[in-house]
Amino acid sequence: MSTEFNSSRNDVNDYRTVRGTLPFGPRTFIIASLLGIFLYAYLRKKSRRELELALEKQYKCEPVIPKVPYKWPLGLDLLKVQFNALFSGHTLEALTDYITIADTVRLELWGVTGYITIDPENIETILSTRFDDYGLGNRRVASFPLLGEGIFSQDGPPWKHSRDLIRRQFVRVQKQTLQVFTPHIDELVSKLYKAVEDSNMVDLKPFFFEFTLETTTELLFGEPHSSLPKEDRDALRDSFDYAALGVGIRVRLADLAPLYNPAKFRRACGVVRNWATFFANKALKYKDEVGEEKASEKYSFIIDLWREMKDESLVRDQLLHILIAGRDSTAALLSWTFFHLVRNPDILERLRREVSIVPSDTHVTREQIQKLPFLRCCLNETLRLYPQLALNFRFANKNTILPRGGGPDGSSPVLIPKYSGVGWSSYHLHRRESIYGPDSRVYRPQRWEDGELIKRAKLGAGFVDFNGGARLCLGKDFAIMEASYAIIRLLQAFPNIRLPPGVANEPVGAERQSFTIVLSPLDGVKVNLI
Repeated sequence: MSTEFNSSRNDVNDYRTVRGTLPFGPRTFIIASLLGIFLYAYLRKKSRRELELALEKQYKCEPVIPKVPYKWPLGLDLLKVQFNALFSGHTLEALTDYITIADTVRLELWGVTGYITIDPENIETILSTRFDDYGLGNRRVASFPLLGEGIFSQDGPPWKHSRDLIRRQFVRVQKQTLQVFTPHIDELVSKLYKAVEDSNMVDLKPFFFEFTLETTTELLFGEPHSSLPKEDRDALRDSFDYAALGVGIRVRLADLAPLYNPAKFRRACGVVRNWATFFANKALKYKDEVGEEKASEKYSFIIDLWREMKDESLVRDQLLHILIAGRDSTAALLSWTFFHLVRNPDILERLRREVSIVPSDTHVTREQIQKLPFLRCCLNETLRLYPQLALNFRFANKNTILPRGGGPDGSSPVLIPKYSGVGWSSYHLHRRESIYGPDSRVYRPQRWEDGELIKRAKLGAGFVDFNGGARLCLGKDFAIMEASYAIIRLLQAFPNIRLPPGVANEPVGAERQSFTIVLSPLDGVKVNLI
């Protein structure tokens, strides 16, 4: 015991001796370390600023002067404005006074500076010219609980790989005749006839979302959605809508997205992901039973994903991304088209006459659709007023520039420092009078007839229907053909379709809108069919 005590005392004495020989004490060491950290941060910031100044000088950049006004510290009242707009039923219209202050405006939120633009040249730069300078940033975190790892939540090489995989499937579908849509459209018409038996006024919106879900799952997944029990189908619809709303809330929270994660949101995401798991497992089980080659004849997309990834969870996630591309985009396009057709009888009648040349007792062909120019004008006008991605944003992954928006007149280039966010609103871009004329807030398909507007607006710059540039929607042709076929058959089956008495016919923009992943009519699409 005495020996151990003496040994310990000697150790303490040795420590004191060593400590006495050190050039500085612990307190001095801590202070020196902190000074070193601050010095490193200062020098790094200085170096970063020098690089920014060099880029500013090279391109003669000037600052963005117009700024979104705010009153609360850190611009927190702007966050309140966004959430009030989200739940108002007029999400994008409520933001008009902020987004349209100028073609490019500065936004300060959380003490961080970002930018919003509706300048076609800037949008084309983000989507195409300087595409590699931007990434998804915190949007990936916001959507991950629902979508997981897939094309809409990826950047760089993983995104390119996913895009190549999915492109192969849409090419495969595009090579098929439109006959593959026929049974689903026949079923849609049959369901609408049954609905009329209960009430002449029918809401088309839920029928459209069910119809596009059926075509997407059968053509791309190899199994119809109707193979699930009805209670599971209803649960999927409700859960998907709620989960999409939750993702919308998380996107608006930016870096604080993980703070919004309530139990109901998690359960809704779980239901949707289990739905995709059902299709993935069914295809992979079939592969184990009959072999990979034979299974690929029925489940081409899923087996192709499996060959590349060898991971069931990644296969499931990609299926969810295709669900959004196939279901929501086309359903929203159909919903808004009929929403405005029944509110514009002269346009409806002209379109009805045009589609009457298509025989009603045979399959519709791609060639027949291409001979219906006014139908395409109607779809273009719908996509103008309600683009597939109405509001979007990216984050700079390096110091970069926008070609316009700086200086007193907004015509000078703008420096976008690394990590800065840039948003753009296709919704407001497509309502610019400088591009679309003084009646830009009117549903008028005739504006597209002479072909000059699309040249003037420029696809992927002033007209961003299905996104643009490198991220142009791979399902664009699929959606246009599916929507065209459905419109033809519905107008032939229900030639007396019209707006019911008592249903409001508001000016464009006054209607209530639901904005989750896509923009759709919040109050549905009420029509009389008979």
